[in-house]
Amino acid sequence: MEDDTTPHSEPRSGPHTGPRSGPRPASLSRKSVLKGALLAAPLPLLVGGAPALARTLRPSSTGEPLPPTPYCDDGDDPTPPQMEGPYFKPNSPRRTSLVEAGTPGTRLTVSGYVFGRACRPIPGVLLDFWQADVNGAYDNTGHRFRGHQYTDAQGAFELTTIVPGLYPGRTRHIHVKAQAPGRPVLTTQLYFPGEPRNNTDAIFDPALLMNVRTAGSAKEATFDFVLDVPQTPPPTTPPPDDPGGTWRAGVSYRAGDRVEYGGASYTCLQGHLSQAGWEPPNAPALWRRG
Repeated sequence: MEDDTTPHSEPRSGPHTGPRSGPRPASLSRKSVLKGALLAAPLPLLVGGAPALARTLRPSSTGEPLPPTPYCDDGDDPTPPQMEGPYFKPNSPRRTSLVEAGTPGTRLTVSGYVFGRACRPIPGVLLDFWQADVNGAYDNTGHRFRGHQYTDAQGAFELTTIVPGLYPGRTRHIHVKAQAPGRPVLTTQLYFPGEPRNNTDAIFDPALLMNVRTAGSAKEATFDFVLDVPQTPPPTTPPPDDPGGTWRAGVSYRAGDRVEYGGASYTCLQGHLSQAGWEPPNAPALWRRG
């Protein structure tokens, strides 16, 4: 893997400054609508400062490819890079689970997607994960808590591991390298919300927070990567000049409102201010047919 970052050592002790940036402002952006549309189901959107593109819901497990994202014209910020740290090792085993029999620690499943700049998922992305064990120690002689995998045909990945212990001078984190075929490597780290050390770790970036929830005695986390990979947007069929119906751009619709568009009836699923490009057939996260 060719890395486009310069390795550095992680701080072990000493004073730290606070986070370099604050949370992103809440908004119902075109990106948020597109995330919901990509799920291809009438589900609530992530609004109000969701970190990066992380989801709280997984898509259907039907195995059908994710549809291209329509009207993706506002772009997506690539996932921020971070230092590699002193403990990366090449040639990790290919596997989706870093947990072995008798491994202590709280079980953690991390899942998500890898997107390019045109908001479309990328298959075949190499993801190399490594982390500390429950005691905050890295295995530098073997490959415990190290492994790589590839995104599937839908751009999805899933990692089974444990919640890492606290490494001296750092907050909880998971290291990862992501490389789309024939593209440079993104080296970064993933973080856990609500950790006290997030406020004192000089490396911590809130844009790299995962969404984490408790699932029984385990944890489930989601995070979507955006790589700096240009993608030619798929051709889209613009709406007809006069499709007919009652839907209009610039209207504040409320959940439960009904409109007609192109000869079909639609029910509003979430309140929003309509915009060109968010016509009911193009925004299944906002409108349900029927």
